[in-house]
Amino acid sequence: MPGMPARANPGGGCQTERVTDAPASAPARRGRPGYDRDQILAAAVEVFIAHGYDATSVAAVAERLGLTKSALYHHFDSKEHLLGVALDEALGGLEGVLAQPGASAGAAGERLEFVLRGAVRVLVEKLPYVTLLLRVRGNTEVERDALVRRRAFDHRITALVRDAQTEGSVRADVDPSVATRLVFGMVNSIVEWYRPTGAEGADDLADDVLRVALDGLRTR
Repeated sequence: MPGMPARANPGGGCQTERVTDAPASAPARRGRPGYDRDQILAAAVEVFIAHGYDATSVAAVAERLGLTKSALYHHFDSKEHLLGVALDEALGGLEGVLAQPGASAGAAGERLEFVLRGAVRVLVEKLPYVTLLLRVRGNTEVERDALVRRRAFDHRITALVRDAQTEGSVRADVDPSVATRLVFGMVNSIVEWYRPTGAEGADDLADDVLRVALDGLRTR
């Protein structure tokens, strides 16, 4: 799952302008502890998921944090920038799995298993970001760029399935692109019900996914 918008200038620190309990007409006080870049991004993702990206304004994100818009702009220069960085969290994690040696060395069936297991871990570790990615519809340039990257990831998985079919480790009577969609349809559905506070962690969840997904594809 081409490049995302440039990241915020590195000069941003952890001191941001907070809204105080003073009347709305009073200027916000400066110099009080605020939110760092990661906290702002996480809160923005929560708001995007809850209300939809198109329906969310920068003002809504700032209100969620109790910040002024100028304080938020200290870290991110636009709503699109927030979205781009958030989507890159998810896509970068998935693309990182494909960059690891386990995704390119060894038998195709083993590589496929490695990538599926890694994808489940990324989903669990970056659950809100992957959830946001799966809700992207391509209404903006940032979203369209993300969809291009996501399709590229899917094509790499389809190629892995095809290689595994050629070597005989998975059944060849299922179209590889269909197999990829079915398997990742199951993987992606995890965002709808998985809770990190539950009894099953990422490794156990990956084991379950592999049992259900690959046992139906394996030839032995």
